[in-house]
Amino acid sequence: MRSEAPAIRAEGLGKAYRIGQGPRATTLAERLVDAVRHPFGRGDGERFWALRDAAFEIPRGQAVGIIGRNGAGKSTLLKLLSRITTPTAGWAELRGRVGSLIEVGTGFHPELTGRENVFLNGAILGMRRHEVARRFDEIVEFAGISRFLDTPVKRYSSGMYMRLAFAVAAHLDAEILVVDEVLAVGDQEFQRKCLGKMGEVADTGRTVLFVSHSLHAISTLTSRTLVLDQGRIVFDGATADGLAFYRALQVAGAESPHAYAASSDRTGIHVRSARLVTSISDGVQRCGDPFSIEFELVIPEPVPQLCFSVHVADESERAINHFWIYGDGPEFRNTTGCFKVRIDVPKFRLVLGRYSLEVWLNNRATHQVFDRLINICPFEVTMDGLVRPDYDWRPEHMTYMEDYTWSIARE
Repeated sequence: MRSEAPAIRAEGLGKAYRIGQGPRATTLAERLVDAVRHPFGRGDGERFWALRDAAFEIPRGQAVGIIGRNGAGKSTLLKLLSRITTPTAGWAELRGRVGSLIEVGTGFHPELTGRENVFLNGAILGMRRHEVARRFDEIVEFAGISRFLDTPVKRYSSGMYMRLAFAVAAHLDAEILVVDEVLAVGDQEFQRKCLGKMGEVADTGRTVLFVSHSLHAISTLTSRTLVLDQGRIVFDGATADGLAFYRALQVAGAESPHAYAASSDRTGIHVRSARLVTSISDGVQRCGDPFSIEFELVIPEPVPQLCFSVHVADESERAINHFWIYGDGPEFRNTTGCFKVRIDVPKFRLVLGRYSLEVWLNNRATHQVFDRLINICPFEVTMDGLVRPDYDWRPEHMTYMEDYTWSIARE
C-alpha cells in the first residue's frame, strides 16, 4: 500500500543575500547612473546565508513549531515556503493551498475596507467568492470588528489589524496554515482565542507551521519542533525534546548572563545595551525590593510614533508585567542620537522563580519592528530575608507592582 505524500517536503533549501551591495538598477536611467558611478562594476559583496541546507518532510495534519534565536532563519524559512521569496538553493514542494500570516495584515490593501480585504485574501488563496462568503460571518464574529467592517483598514489599530488578519488566515479553507508570531500583538483574551483556533485547525487535519518565541504556545499547540540556529536546522523531533534542546542552546550561547550588548556592527534603530540593577546580587532580586533596568537606545532616524516596550517573562516566556513608553516628547521621538533609558520600580513584587526580559522597538503607525529581543537579562526572584508579616501574601497581590517611572537622557 502506497503511503500518502507529505504536505511539505524540502531538500537542500537555502536563501542567501548580498551584504554591502546596493539595490540593483531596474530602469534605463538607473542603469546609466550606475554605469557612471561604478564603471568597473559594483563587486559581488559578501554573501550571507539566512537559511542553508534545510531538509525535512511534514505529513498532512501535523502541527510543527519552529523556534530559534533572532536571526536564526525562522521567518526566512516561512517566506520561502509561502512563495514570498525564491530560494537560492534547493527546493520545497507543498501540496495544497497555503494560508500565510507572516506579518500582521499580510496581503491586506490599506485603502480597502475590512470586508473587501476578506474577499481579497480569499482570492489570493485561490478561493471562489461563494466559498469566502460561506465563512464570512464566522470571520467577522471571531475578529470582533463588525462595527468597523466597512472602514479602510489603514485606519485600524494594530490590534484590530491583527484580529482580522488572523481570523481570515485561520477560517479560510487552506490545507496548510503558516503563522509567524501571530501572538505578538493583541490582548490576552484574543491570544487565548488564537491558540484555541489554531488547535482546532490542527485537529481538523490541516497542516500548521507555527513560529513563535512563546515556548508555552509551542508546547501547547505542536507535537514536533524544528530548532534553527545560524540558518541551519539543528534539531528536528518531539516538541518536549526540542524545547529542552533550545534552552540548552541559549545557555551555551550566552556571553553575559545578566546583561545584554548588541553586536558592534549592528545598524539602524536598535537596543545597544541592557542591564539589570537587582537588590541582592547580580541577577538575584528580593521580592518587594526596588528594581531597575537600564537601556541604551540607538535612534539614527526620527520616528514620530516610535514605541519602546519591555516585558518581564516567566520561564514559559509568558509576559507577567509590561512596561512601555510611547515616545516622550521631541527628545525621544523626533530627534536622533543615543538615549539612556531607565525603568525604576519602587517595589518589584513577583513570586519566587526565574524570569527574563523581552524588549520591543517598533513604529506604532506602520507596525514595523526595528528590534526585538527575547530571553535577555535573566534573573531570579527570591524571598531571602523576608518573614510573613513583611509582605502581603494574598495571591492577587503577588504579581502586583506599584507605579513605575521612566527616565530618559540623551547622550
